[in-house]
Amino acid sequence: MPKLTGNKGEWSEIYVFLRLLEMGRIYAATENLERIDSVFYDIIKILRTEEIGKLEFVVDKFENKISVVLPENERVLISMTASEFGEEAEKLYQTIINTSGSAFSCEETESFLSSMGVKSLKAKSTDKSDIRMKIHDINTGFEAVQGFSIKSRLGSPSTLINAGKTTNFVYEICGNVTERIVADFNDESKKKFKDKFDVLNAAGCSLKYSGMENEIFENNLVLIDGDLPEICAHLLLEYYQGNCSTVTDALEIITDKNPLKYNLTKGHPFYIYKFKKFLTECALGMLPSKAWNGTADATGGYIIVKEDGEVLCYHLFNRNEFENYLVINTKFETASTSRHDFGHIYKESNQYFIKLNLQIRFIK
Repeated sequence: MPKLTGNKGEWSEIYVFLRLLEMGRIYAATENLERIDSVFYDIIKILRTEEIGKLEFVVDKFENKISVVLPENERVLISMTASEFGEEAEKLYQTIINTSGSAFSCEETESFLSSMGVKSLKAKSTDKSDIRMKIHDINTGFEAVQGFSIKSRLGSPSTLINAGKTTNFVYEICGNVTERIVADFNDESKKKFKDKFDVLNAAGCSLKYSGMENEIFENNLVLIDGDLPEICAHLLLEYYQGNCSTVTDALEIITDKNPLKYNLTKGHPFYIYKFKKFLTECALGMLPSKAWNGTADATGGYIIVKEDGEVLCYHLFNRNEFENYLVINTKFETASTSRHDFGHIYKESNQYFIKLNLQIRFIK
């Protein structure tokens, strides 16, 4: 009986593991997720921690084989050809794309993994890395063990920033707010936020950013850039008012409006630059609920599994492409208003306020 079950994203991590061992290298990607043939990193070995202990999957390009080694005593558990890993990767890919439902098993893949001492879908890790490997950069000669976060486009789009009460932004409502306006805005029959904001706009009311509900997340943002909390607040406001949904469109709108009054006459992309840095740090390890010290957890970068099964990476050496990819491929999303306590007008010290929540998901 199969013991391993997981969703498409979790099985994709195993798919990446198998495919990379077959290839022995990983190619970099453009901001449009196209392979850059001239930029790649040779894989020396992939490291995993399993029940049996630490395992090293050592790539021998000359003999076209993979050796599974217990580094504590340098004992070779098993050796297989790289093509065997490729065959298993292809079988798993077909299973992933042809399976519906949330969790499923793959008995043939599980048996193959078990023969190498791999008993879990997700490698144990103390950071945000989904896979750790020693790579060699042919251009610089640089070699190091680095962690990569894996994102799969084989299943449902994943979130980049998860909603929580930690990601609530607080706004003061300015203007003549009456109880009738409050009741109309909070009317549960109004499902769309655009309809709710039409009530405020019709009454001549406006929103002014007041602060963030969570001080840790606010400090994390300020650590990246002191203006980021206010920039995020303006982007959220455009989204909830129904003016945009993608990050790209939201950034274009606030750049045109320039709410922070930057000097844009010389062409400096203040808003997109600052928000790109924020998205990148979230991708590499920053969490809203945890005090962040500015250190990336996924020290290598991002690995993307494309719809056709191709595996590409954004290494921090090609950080510009990675940052642009994040902006181009993300959108704002409305989470549960009841669970995260936002989206309704409330009164405090004779003043009216509303909280709006930040959640960002990949488009694909």
